[in-house]
Amino acid sequence: MNIKFLETFVWIARLKSFRLTAEKLFTTQASVSSRIAALEQELDTKLFMRDSKGVMLTPEGQRVLEYAEHMMDTLHHLKAAIKDPHQARGRLRIGAMDTVIHTWLSPLVTRLTQCYPELEIEITADTARNLSEQLEKGYQDIILQTDMTRLDSVRNLLLDRYPVQWVVATGSEFDRAYAGLGELGDERIVTFSRNSRPHQDLLNMLHSAEVLTTRINCVNSASAITRLVRDGFGIGALPPLLVRSELAAGVLSVLEDVPQPPPMDIVASWRTGSGMTLIDEVVEIAHEVALGFSGHRP
Repeated sequence: MNIKFLETFVWIARLKSFRLTAEKLFTTQASVSSRIAALEQELDTKLFMRDSKGVMLTPEGQRVLEYAEHMMDTLHHLKAAIKDPHQARGRLRIGAMDTVIHTWLSPLVTRLTQCYPELEIEITADTARNLSEQLEKGYQDIILQTDMTRLDSVRNLLLDRYPVQWVVATGSEFDRAYAGLGELGDERIVTFSRNSRPHQDLLNMLHSAEVLTTRINCVNSASAITRLVRDGFGIGALPPLLVRSELAAGVLSVLEDVPQPPPMDIVASWRTGSGMTLIDEVVEIAHEVALGFSGHRP
C-alpha cells in the first residue's frame, strides 16, 4: 500500500477538501483525486462522499481513517528514531495576533531556531478570527490568539491569562478619578479589534453595569492602541504587560479605583493526528516562553 496515498487520505479527512489538501501537499487536485481513486480501488470501498457542503467520510472511510492515522504515526516515530528530531526540516507556519507579536513572539522564535536550526519558520500576523479561518483551511500549523478554536481534530491549550486594566496617558484629561463604570463609559475607550474576545468581554462588562451608550474605538494593532492612548486619544483597555515600559517610565498610568475589564486569554490552537509530534513540541515551548514572559508559573 502506497504511504503517500494514505497521507493524502488522512489530510483530506482533516481538511475536508481535495483542493486544500492539494495545496497542503504541494501537488495538484487531479493528483489528489488520482491517489484516492487508487486507494479506493485497492481497498475495494468508497472512502468519501461529496456534496454541495464539501467532502465527508463514508462509514467505511471513518474506519479506514483510524488505521491510516495509526500507520502514519508509526512511520513518523520510525523516522524520528532513526534521525535526531531536533534536525527537523521543512516549514513551520505560525499565525499570531498582534498582542503576541509585540510581547513574546521574538523569544519564541529564538528558542525554536535554537532547538530546530534547520526549520524554516513563517510568521503571519492577523486577528483571532482570521487566524482561526486560516487554521481551518490548513494555511497555518499553529495559531496564537484569544479564542478556543471549536473544530474537529483541533487541540487548544491556554498558554496564559493576562490581566486587562484601564490605561491612560499620565497627566491627560483622562487621568483622574471616576465614580464608577458609568462615568468612565462616557469617555472614549480604545481596545482590540471589533468582535474579538477582548472587545466582546468589554461590551458584556459594560452592559452588565448598564452602560449602554459607549464610545469604543476598536483597533487591530497593539502598537497603534498604545500610541493612541499615549497621545491622549482615550482610555485604553489592554494588558499592562503590553505597555510595562511606558508604565515604568511614567508615561502611562493605570486607573486603579474602578472595576477592571475581564482578563485576556492567550490560546494556542493546532491540528492533532499522526505526524504532529513536532507541532506538539513547539506548543510546549510556546507555553514555557509565554509563562516566562509574564512571570507566571505553570
